[in-house]
Amino acid sequence: MNNKERVIILIDGSNFYHYAKELGFQLPIQFDYKGLGEKLADGRDIVSGTYYIGKVRAKEKDEHSQRLRSNQQRLMAWLARCGWSIEFGHMMKNQGIFHEKGVDVHIAADLLRGAYKDTYDTAILISSDTDLIPAIQYVREEGKKLEYVGFAHRPSYGLIKNSTLTKTLTKEGIGQFL
Repeated sequence: MNNKERVIILIDGSNFYHYAKELGFQLPIQFDYKGLGEKLADGRDIVSGTYYIGKVRAKEKDEHSQRLRSNQQRLMAWLARCGWSIEFGHMMKNQGIFHEKGVDVHIAADLLRGAYKDTYDTAILISSDTDLIPAIQYVREEGKKLEYVGFAHRPSYGLIKNSTLTKTLTKEGIGQFL
């Protein structure tokens, strides 16, 4: 019988991308997400890794949206080759600005479903979205651990307060997976 601690890794893709960009990174399509996950798991049994992102819908004659969709499709193919699952939210335009919708709901549902079905012992969450706090609190009430992985330059104190353990990503830490 395997007594190794079971972990799931959940990455809020847009959150990760934008925080890394604030550190000066333009993340390549082939960023080593698998290596990052293995480092965070630190020898524990990775049950699943899921990357959450809003799905880009390209307009027929819009070169910019076509390029965004093409890049997203390349990223999804890369993640799939590396063994990651992908969950999509959607993009909604409001006053000329696109906003991601539904991603947090997918993350919360996966946290809750996994806790309820006992598919993991620890969830490793790479997101700084405080909308996830109610799900995190439930997960912890169910006896599961939640490791919040934030960015050292802009951590979420709400997630720190509600998590079992906090790890921070630094510029040097991310750079090793480029």
